[in-house]
This record gives sequence, structure tokens and C-alpha cells, in this order.
Amino acid sequence: MSKLSSRKPKSKKKKVSVRVSDYYKIDGDKLIRKNQFCTRCGPGVFMADMFDRYVCGKCGFTVFKKQPTRKSHK
Repeated sequence: MSKLSSRKPKSKKKKVSVRVSDYYKIDGDKLIRKNQFCTRCGPGVFMADMFDRYVCGKCGFTVFKKQPTRKSHK
């Protein structure tokens, strides 16, 4: 009996292709970009929009979003 037969088979991830329409918004005759471009890679490479930062998927460059300053209560 082989060791592989008792193991659970690995699940295969389904590859989801990113649509170009997810990056742009059409407003009348204007084309608006939803995400910003990477400053290192240049135009054509979008940055992912996370809840607290923007991250480039190509080079890993990260820009943190501005957090509102907390006021201490005394």
C-alpha cells in the first residue's frame, strides 16, 4: 500500500482572469482609471487597492493611505 493513497487529494485553485473593464470606468465620452499607476513601473501597471495601502503586483512597491489622526481624550 502506498503512502499517497491515504492522503487527501489537493484541491486545485481556479484561475480567475482579470478583466480590463475592472480597471476603467466609462463616464460619457471620458475613460476614467479606477486604480493608480505604479510610480516605479510607470504607466500601464496598476496598483492593487487594499484597505490601508496600494500595492504594485509587479515590483511590490507599497504606498500607505493616509490614516485620520486620533485625538486623545483626557
